[in-house]
Amino acid sequence: MVFQYTNAFVTIASVNFEKLVNFYTKFLEQKPVSLVPNVYAEFNLVSMRLGIFKPKNTNESEFEAIAKSKISLCLEVSNLEDAIAHLTTLGYPPPGEISIASHGREIYAYDPDGNRLILHQAIVNDN
Repeated sequence: MVFQYTNAFVTIASVNFEKLVNFYTKFLEQKPVSLVPNVYAEFNLVSMRLGIFKPKNTNESEFEAIAKSKISLCLEVSNLEDAIAHLTTLGYPPPGEISIASHGREIYAYDPDGNRLILHQAIVNDN
């Protein structure tokens, strides 16, 4: 038997469920495609799904213990300055400066739980 999967997505556990869902609703400018209040929310992103779930009370301590182990969600954007302005309007301005990498320009920002958002603008080749 060959192992097969039909889809993949990233999930974020948060005891601050409502605050995080509200942030991603505003940041992604879309409502969750699936929402179970105070339990689970799911957003469809380009080529990926992002799920946010509230751990059950019996498991909360497990997630609090690993709270410093955060994810980094990298989003490629068409205009880095517009993305920075959008986050700033939401009250979460990137704390640093735009950096230049071999693959383009990027900046780090953080969601309400401290998960890193890497906003990346690719280099456009005008060949």
